[in-house]
Amino acid sequence: MTTTALDLAGLFRRMTGDEKHEWAAASTLDVLWVLYDRVLDISPATVDDPDRDRFLLSKGHGPMAYYAVLAAKGFLDPATLDDWTTFASPLGQHPDRTLVSGVEIGSGSLGHGLALAVGTALGLRAQNRHKPRVYVLVGDGELDEGSNHEAIALASRLHLDRMTAIAIDNGSASHGWPGGIASRFAVEGWHATTVDGRDHDALHAALTARHDGPKAVVATIREG
Repeated sequence: MTTTALDLAGLFRRMTGDEKHEWAAASTLDVLWVLYDRVLDISPATVDDPDRDRFLLSKGHGPMAYYAVLAAKGFLDPATLDDWTTFASPLGQHPDRTLVSGVEIGSGSLGHGLALAVGTALGLRAQNRHKPRVYVLVGDGELDEGSNHEAIALASRLHLDRMTAIAIDNGSASHGWPGGIASRFAVEGWHATTVDGRDHDALHAALTARHDGPKAVVATIREG
């Protein structure tokens, strides 16, 4: 079954209620769709395959777009979206890896995902698994958290060339970074590029480009 962008937006809108992070979720929708539709080697049939690609949603406090994409790709029954965040629903305001098929980590507290991605990439290397790629999506605001400095430095020094960080830049960071977010990664030896976060072809090209060492893709989102 082919899902169009219009269908995906419809799945997103099925989740209603008192959710305070709708904009945070909406800013990730295009990146998540490109990842699951055109980049990641993972499907409902391979969620337990040790050689699957790993996707970690560090920006887990706004999972509406994540749930919509998982439903569009068959990981979830779309009907589950209608009752999200209600009592007994598996779909909480933070994704739970024990309740939702395809979710790799429980997340929501910002600043942990990048370090978890480094650990995941190192674990795969220790298992001598060279096929899986590790993608982690972070928000610009959470890059203010101190653990990210260590994760960024370590990934380049250990040459984690199967790891890609996607940073959603929607202008919500408190402190920012001199020269922009991409420079924060580049100064530590990452290959970093900035693209329009709504341009699917540009996102696909950046996410699949081959480079030595870890890679960072900054997806800029500006509305209005």
